[in-house]
Amino acid sequence: MTMSRILVVEDDAAIRRGIADVLAFNGYHVLEAADGRAGLDTAVSAEVDLVLLDILMPKLTGLEVLKELRIARPAVPVIFLTAKGEEEDRVRGLRLGADDYVVKPFGPDELVARVEAVLRRSAERPQPVRLLTIGGRTIDFERRELTRTDGTTSTLSQREAEVLLYLASNPGRAVSRDELLSRVWGIDPRGVQSRTVDMTIARLREELRDDPADPKVIVTVRAKGYMLARDDQPAVSMAT
Repeated sequence: MTMSRILVVEDDAAIRRGIADVLAFNGYHVLEAADGRAGLDTAVSAEVDLVLLDILMPKLTGLEVLKELRIARPAVPVIFLTAKGEEEDRVRGLRLGADDYVVKPFGPDELVARVEAVLRRSAERPQPVRLLTIGGRTIDFERRELTRTDGTTSTLSQREAEVLLYLASNPGRAVSRDELLSRVWGIDPRGVQSRTVDMTIARLREELRDDPADPKVIVTVRAKGYMLARDDQPAVSMAT
């Protein structure tokens, strides 16, 4: 059995070393980063199965790291390491897509139990989509390049690609406007006009040449949100 690779992003060297020792003792392969920027770079470039992420760090905060990581690698599970007085940050982190949190100080048994639980849940997640083929159209998310049925190509905007990637990473279910605002835009949907999402969907449909009066690729599910059509589901390619 291949041991899971866990990245520990913590600026306190003593805490980081202690966490790394506990994880290694329990059979995990551990990577370490001492600030938010190094943590984000490692989380994006290295093959990691889970990230343990402190909130208050130099260069980039844990919340900023999580926001960027959810765009680059939306399926990587994240557990926040938080202090007792950081309840507001914990709530923000969960809304941005954190899978769990552990409050300092914590014991080794609690830490390992939470890691094991999140890894079990993440094993059931769909793999991140790198190449999507649907309705005769192909989207290369790394290049943000769309190839249409007639062979013409165009480059999606960063936000358009992020929205389409999030829909593709959640096959078979309608994604609400509030969820898109929270997970893609990284903002609290309360008090925000959902028109922001609708306009991005409209631009995507235009790029995909998906008839807005009768869309076949990005469908609207009444009172629920948006979903990628399922008729071409077997043609969806998932690559790492």
